[in-house]
Amino acid sequence: MSESAHQVKFIPGRNAPMSPHLQVWKFTVTMAASITHRATGIANAIGMLLLTAWIASAAISEDAFDAVMGFLGSTLGLILLVGFTWSIMFHLVNGLRYLAMDSGKAISKEAGNLTATLAFVASVILTGLIFWAGFTFGGAN
Repeated sequence: MSESAHQVKFIPGRNAPMSPHLQVWKFTVTMAASITHRATGIANAIGMLLLTAWIASAAISEDAFDAVMGFLGSTLGLILLVGFTWSIMFHLVNGLRYLAMDSGKAISKEAGNLTATLAFVASVILTGLIFWAGFTFGGAN
């Protein structure tokens, strides 16, 4: 490691060091899972607006429902639906991972890396299965 990596940087005008996280921490799969978990929580809240628009359009009129369904059936709509579904699946699987860790299981570094990787893989597989089932069993025309 270079000598400059060990130097402490200070906030201008204060006698307090800056957080060294950008210089010290190595990006890991567990860090990615934690950041992604937070981001998918936000994405899920925003995605609920899409779900609410779909439900509300059904209550408003047939024309409104057809318009929303037309959008959801478009390329952009399908991309949003796949992203929203993946977001829900990742948040679910990683939440279960956190629940297991809170109970004292899978808290070693190796188990954390494995379960974080599995959360990413499982969320993609579950999303694929949901869309496969939807298109196979009549979810889309």
